[in-house]
Amino acid sequence: MTDVEYATLERDILAAIDEDHPGMVALSRDIHAHPEIMFEERYAAAALTAALADQGFEVQRGAGGLETAFVALSGANAGPTIAFIAEYDALPGIGHACGHNLIATSALAAGFALNRVIDRLPGQIAVIGTPAEEGGGGKVTMRDAGVFADVDAVMMTHMAMETVTKPVFLAVAPIEIAFHGKASHAASAPEAGINALDALIQFFNGMNALRQHVRSDARMHGIILNGGQAANIVPEFASAKYVVRARDTAYVRALVEKARACAEAAALATGARLEFNALKPLEHVASNGVMADLYGEKLRLLGWSSSDVQKDGPASTDMGALSHAVPAIHPLVQIADFPVAWHTPEFREASWSDRGQEGMRVAAKAMALAALDLLVKPGVLAAVKAEFALLPR
Repeated sequence: MTDVEYATLERDILAAIDEDHPGMVALSRDIHAHPEIMFEERYAAAALTAALADQGFEVQRGAGGLETAFVALSGANAGPTIAFIAEYDALPGIGHACGHNLIATSALAAGFALNRVIDRLPGQIAVIGTPAEEGGGGKVTMRDAGVFADVDAVMMTHMAMETVTKPVFLAVAPIEIAFHGKASHAASAPEAGINALDALIQFFNGMNALRQHVRSDARMHGIILNGGQAANIVPEFASAKYVVRARDTAYVRALVEKARACAEAAALATGARLEFNALKPLEHVASNGVMADLYGEKLRLLGWSSSDVQKDGPASTDMGALSHAVPAIHPLVQIADFPVAWHTPEFREASWSDRGQEGMRVAAKAMALAALDLLVKPGVLAAVKAEFALLPR
């Protein structure tokens, strides 16, 4: 490909994103106005797949056996397949306070732009809709079902309070804990009871004591789901959801075992019976350095500055699991200022705002231009795959 041909493709891609932007804003705000929690994103999935079909994409709904997942493909030429990842689930009670409406439409905008020039490109582009990022691990189910088996690289952009090409996303393991005791009258016969709530409180106290003796990147937090039914009855059942996180999956597994020991100690101290169920950890995000640097280069071309260093506290995402199966990036683009944080009403409003929509446009442009290089510059994709091959397995 000549420099002139490349420059023409670049110009046409950017122009397409600008031309489509009003429609993307309308779609983003429509999804924002219809928030749906994990695995229930029927309105969003229908709106996104209808838009993709209208643009000529071949759309497969129900991908990986998940009702609200989809894969949309464009391009028939031999070559690599580059995928843009769409998320579109909201949070219970607070709506799109993580900006997934913008994640989804930035993926669509990038896909639409490359679709305009697909007859001049080798390979395929894909827009892949992944439900239930907020607690359901949709990407893990889709990965295990083989949805990404023929994909060469994936990318998505998360909106945030800063622009970062290689943000930190921690490995995470959810834990389900329950204690079974024995009910009794709490005043007239307390000696006959076994207090399941006391056991659960002892577990939380044990985890709080543990905090001094874990790595600084570890995060441990949880909620009590059930603590009894009446104050004058010794609680015979108590349950909680707990989460442990760290920068690497191996340490998360170690934290799970520490949590198990705290729970077993609480059961031993109170006489309650323990149920401890640690779910399979989600891996940390392994950002592909070659792709992340390429994304940063495209941001600079667009007049945006970025950093490798993340100022805000790290979170977790099922993109981590996917990043260990296929070369991936999960950069951040700023649409709000500190001290605004994810999962707050303030970030929900930012996800609707004009600034949020402009961040969506910039993210789409950076992803589309990075994907262009992966498609037409074989050496770039080869470098991406060479780095990916060195990931610890």
